[in-house]
Amino acid sequence: MERFLDFVEELSFVRVAGSPEEKKAAELVQREIELANAAAGKPGVCGELMPFTFPYAKVSRCSVKAQGKEIACVPYLESGNIDRECRLLFLGDGTEIDFAGVGDLSDTAVLLNKLTDEKTYKRLVEHHAAAFLLPKGKYYFSEKEASLYPLKLRDHFARNGVIPGFMIRSADAAALVRDETEQISLTLEQENYEAESQNVLAVIEGTDLKEESIVLTAHYDSVALGTGSWDNATGTAALLGIYRHFAANPPRRTMRFIWCGGEEQGLLGSKAYIAQNEKLLKEIGFCFNFDMCGTTLGTNVIFVTGEKELESFAEQYCKLTGYSAKIVPVVHSSDSAPFCDHEIPALGLSRETDSAEIHTIHDLMDTLSETAMERNVAFAIRMIGDVANAAVLPVKKGMSEERKKDLDKYFHRDTEEKKEEGTKKEKG
Repeated sequence: MERFLDFVEELSFVRVAGSPEEKKAAELVQREIELANAAAGKPGVCGELMPFTFPYAKVSRCSVKAQGKEIACVPYLESGNIDRECRLLFLGDGTEIDFAGVGDLSDTAVLLNKLTDEKTYKRLVEHHAAAFLLPKGKYYFSEKEASLYPLKLRDHFARNGVIPGFMIRSADAAALVRDETEQISLTLEQENYEAESQNVLAVIEGTDLKEESIVLTAHYDSVALGTGSWDNATGTAALLGIYRHFAANPPRRTMRFIWCGGEEQGLLGSKAYIAQNEKLLKEIGFCFNFDMCGTTLGTNVIFVTGEKELESFAEQYCKLTGYSAKIVPVVHSSDSAPFCDHEIPALGLSRETDSAEIHTIHDLMDTLSETAMERNVAFAIRMIGDVANAAVLPVKKGMSEERKKDLDKYFHRDTEEKKEEGTKKEKG
């Protein structure tokens, strides 16, 4: 791989989890690993494909009609089936007040402003809503600009019950409310099945501290539209550049590289890796994650998930090396999160900008810069090298209490239920 953006461009095609295109992307990553190993004097060695399965759905019919007109729509996958005319009711943000007095909704499709809160979804279930509709994009967006694509109904919603869901343009949603539309015709026919994705794995064995490991992650899949150039062909290419360096310069500690599949469907690849490699977790002392870098305009960001000392380490390291970056202590919504959930501290090296977009048709090559990619990767190689070659890892394993609460929230765990379980164990 001579230039980072050459590979980013080659990888810039729709590569949804479980699709032949995602498999093709995995094979391209394998090819680059093999080339890096050949350059390091280890010809014929390429990355290992680690398959895993996940529930998914194939849609045969999906339509929304109002007042005799077809409305552009996409479904929520694994949200069930429907084929009927319903009453339409707009309930704003779906708060407790919005739902007050509405009664049974078994004959009603509910239009909401948004659906980010599990409590709102539970209200839909409790009131037996026939379906739900959500708007996307600005009111003036065309169907193409609205970037409609099917989303999977998240597990923390589905555990409360399954309700057929649709996404439509904000312009169409606004027209339905403005025109006081009373009836809407909905059709959704889908079949659930087990899809297969894969992680791409490569290991560089350490020299004298090989029993200790550092894990490095980046996802190579994309959403169902756009080229996914920034998110996350750039992170994929960055991790390949880092692999190329350390394949030729093995550090003291073992380095476990994971190019994750299925991240866009809920961190599927990193979760699958942990499920299949639980015994390795005790050896892993640090995680570096790469998700979106290399934009021409923008700010370098380091997401810090761990104890307070990890935040201090990142801040001081940037000062020592002259790397300007915003330090953000948070659970990074990327493939490092499942590792952090097992007490493994993580740094997410990224770059953010208001001049580019993800998860839309506008995630394109034009926003990226070879120079920015080189700077991001050069800093990463220096930092990772210092950690991997340190006499002692600069931070211990573990999460601060604040991050533990954040992880519970991020993974949608009921903290009250956890407290009750803890109390029962103490009494038992």
